[in-house]
Amino acid sequence: MSAFGGHKGGNGRSDLPLNAEINVTSLVDVAFTLLVIFIITAPILQGGIDVAVPKADVQPITAPNEKPFFVTVTKSGDVYIEETKTTVGEFEKSFPQMAKAGKLEHIYIRADSVAHWGPVLEVMATIAKTGVKWSMVAEPYQGS
Repeated sequence: MSAFGGHKGGNGRSDLPLNAEINVTSLVDVAFTLLVIFIITAPILQGGIDVAVPKADVQPITAPNEKPFFVTVTKSGDVYIEETKTTVGEFEKSFPQMAKAGKLEHIYIRADSVAHWGPVLEVMATIAKTGVKWSMVAEPYQGS
């Protein structure tokens, strides 16, 4: 006799068949729910400032040793240092100190194709005064 119901008396559990199947319906429901959540939230989490840069015959950005540093000017004239929103006046005051402290070597300027050129030129002039190299960002033509 074993301690696990090897005899027929008592509670009667030995009459019940052993069911070794795993019910995966709820697991599949949870997996599909998570998949839908990730599909919906992935585009939102990509980050970055949404600008429509102009198209040109350009090469991809190659910065092998470091992460590219972006300054973005939106069509409304807002200036973003990476992800931080600022004004042109605040950018002119703060960028020279930031360039020295961060030892920036190259700046990529992303300007919306329909942005007013006044703020864009002020950003370019401010960066040029610091002596940091800079480039304008464009999107390559399709098929290039």
